[in-house]
Amino acid sequence: MNAADARTNVASRGIRRVAITGIGCVTPIGTGVDALWNGLRAQQSVVGPATRFDASIFRSRCAAQVNGFDPEDYLDAKRVKRLDRFGQFSVVSAQLALDDAALDLTKENCEHVGAMMGTALGGVAYAEAQAANFMTGGLRAVDATLALAVFGGSSSCNIAIEFGVQGPNVTNAMSCASGTIAIGEAFRQVRDGYADVMIAGGAEAPLATLCFGAFALIRAMSNRNDDPTRASRPFDRDRDGFVMGEGGAVLILEEWSHAVARGARIYAELAGFGTSNDAHHMTAPLPGGAQAARCMRQALADASVAPEAVDYINAHGSSTPLNDPTETQAIRTVFGDDAYRIPVSSTKGYYGHALGASGAFETAISALVLQRGWIPPTLNLDHPDEGCDLDYVPNVGRDLSPDVVLTNSFGFGGINASLVLKKA
Repeated sequence: MNAADARTNVASRGIRRVAITGIGCVTPIGTGVDALWNGLRAQQSVVGPATRFDASIFRSRCAAQVNGFDPEDYLDAKRVKRLDRFGQFSVVSAQLALDDAALDLTKENCEHVGAMMGTALGGVAYAEAQAANFMTGGLRAVDATLALAVFGGSSSCNIAIEFGVQGPNVTNAMSCASGTIAIGEAFRQVRDGYADVMIAGGAEAPLATLCFGAFALIRAMSNRNDDPTRASRPFDRDRDGFVMGEGGAVLILEEWSHAVARGARIYAELAGFGTSNDAHHMTAPLPGGAQAARCMRQALADASVAPEAVDYINAHGSSTPLNDPTETQAIRTVFGDDAYRIPVSSTKGYYGHALGASGAFETAISALVLQRGWIPPTLNLDHPDEGCDLDYVPNVGRDLSPDVVLTNSFGFGGINASLVLKKA
């Protein structure tokens, strides 16, 4: 059946279930699914001084870096040379996800396999480096790969080229909600019959002077430089901004019967997606969180899940003064008194905020929570803010086997995105 036939037959096929069968990641706390999980179980922040560039001119000088990453451990040298760090995070995460899913694409109709990614900044950091080359050495000093690397869409395009997938291909740039939106839109492609398999996630490589400095200028980042492991402290009274991070994460989404037929290991079912826009301010969330609440309600309705069925919420929890109490209020709006029953944690205390990749990190973590029965804590939560009064699982993780998980991502520009996952 070709893609046109698939669209024609959506009605006859009905709404299709979507399985998460592979996870691939390059994160500051570990590369690969088991390293990611072990990093979570360690319950330690890896935030440290920013060393990938000279941060001495900024008030904020700490970051969550992916240290020790060698793309040639995963890709041939010729391919690596054609990819900037952003592209490397994208393609390596996809390779790890496909390997984890044990998905042999030579046995698939690749017109039914697509790629969707999210990123806030794409290859802007690489463009910054090439601009410096141009200023000192002229056009001949600029790498010829610049035009192919700088645009955000290179993420999903490089994945499609690397693995020969010819289905839906989109990269969005919806700030800090990008990875979650990419996974949500990929979910719809599979659920609605436009694809049988989607490679979906987010990537970000923003640790360079101009990118970092842009957020330093608006004082969005923590300046707890003397104690960087405690700089990212979601929901804590003493939080003073987010910590910039980097990396990539990709999930393999499969139509349920397709996954079962090939004997795939299923981490979780992806069951619902919601998105909304505050239409209020480029950096400040809408006071009261009405649209964030609407986004969560959309995801729950899409999954046919009642609020009281949710067992755990992986929060956006960015460690910024405005986001954390606004998200708290939105959760209370959706769940009412039940909000105080549900454990809520933000994992950004571990690895900072990797902008467009964060939602992909956190969807992967949510799937692992469902499969492995343990909730990671909110690190550095020593003094809860008065406006943040839920059960945030402070500092120590918790054994729990949830059946339903909600994960949130809220970004600059007022973009909101939520996903609902169910135990497989």
